[in-house]
Amino acid sequence: MKISTKGRYGLTIMIALAKNYGDKPIPLKSIASEYDLSEHYLEQLIAPLRNEGLVKSVRGAKGGYLLTREPKLITAADIIKTLEGPIRPVEEMDDEEPSKRELWKRIRDAVKDVLETTTLQDLVDYDDNNYQEEHMFYI
Repeated sequence: MKISTKGRYGLTIMIALAKNYGDKPIPLKSIASEYDLSEHYLEQLIAPLRNEGLVKSVRGAKGGYLLTREPKLITAADIIKTLEGPIRPVEEMDDEEPSKRELWKRIRDAVKDVLETTTLQDLVDYDDNNYQEEHMFYI
């Protein structure tokens, strides 16, 4: 299974919104600028996230996007499934030999488990902890 830029950039959007959870809406333009991404591409990604009920938009001069629920209640699987579709390492498993089918199933289940047990809050906390560790010697 290969996660495309849709999944990777979708996670970037959602982590940025999670870091700002409980504060004012964030415009996509700000996220695009901070992460050096195409605003136009992020606009294409935000629509399915909004349709799935993961984010909501706020209109107006101080508008932008907000998470619809706490970062600890949104998993990486929610985001990846919305943007990439079902999680599976190969297209068709039914016509495979039983031993290979079992391997593909185990790979799928392992990836699915990691995505379903990793929340946006976990990713925010990981970013925060890594930033502190990387800059610890400069304090």
